Amino acid sequence: MTYKFVDVKRLDRITIVTLNRPEVMNALHKPAHFELHEVFNDFNADPDQWIAIVTGAGDRAFCAGNDLKWQAAGGERGWNLSGFGGLTLRFHCDKPIIAAVNGVAMGGGFEVALACDLIIASENATFALPEPRVGLAALAGGLQRLPRQIGLKRAMGMILTGRHVSAREGFELGFVNEVVPAGDSLRAAERWAEQICQNSPMSIRASKQAMMEGLNVSLPEALVAQREYPAVREMVASADYVEGPKAFAEKRPPRWQGK
Repeated sequence: MTYKFVDVKRLDRITIVTLNRPEVMNALHKPAHFELHEVFNDFNADPDQWIAIVTGAGDRAFCAGNDLKWQAAGGERGWNLSGFGGLTLRFHCDKPIIAAVNGVAMGGGFEVALACDLIIASENATFALPEPRVGLAALAGGLQRLPRQIGLKRAMGMILTGRHVSAREGFELGFVNEVVPAGDSLRAAERWAEQICQNSPMSIRASKQAMMEGLNVSLPEALVAQREYPAVREMVASADYVEGPKAFAEKRPPRWQGK
């Protein structure tokens, strides 16, 4: 499909999604949300696409969040069932999604990044949940994901002040996986994606699902329940489950089928 506010490119098993509204620092409005909903639906349903990377057009911003000017001018606010940017309420995608943050990630933009599984940030990246400064609250996931990822007191410090946090501090706090030179976030995210693609996609999906579902229950419950999670059962029943040990025994690279 052709999109107006999003660019989609596929590199072998990797889908690269670029938020394409650089004139407003990739801030998102309702039409963009609905496009992203379709983009990630297609990614999730495509068995040939194993990993997605989300980034922003230009070098100034990943995403400046909700397009307040659009809203102030009378534009209708809203997003689909998958949430802000097509991601913040997408709880049932077991494929890894990486945020390549190249500049500002504010408000909803930061919430989109937090909804991803990994965050790779350029040195010029800046993160914040500044909603209280404009009479709002980070209700698209930031208030729930940030304390779960970095701890309550650290998250309170960011949220209650609305302060800006650098990529380096984000790494120290624990929500950034790697900091790279300005302009290199997408290349670094592709490197992470290629490394993940060396593993069985069935194992990757099972691992992600088991981790995410396990966070909702106690440790003993998670250890008992994990073998019944759908992605884990699919992994055990897959050809990859046979191929991995066989390739190891034969001292050759595995040939993953993803099924």
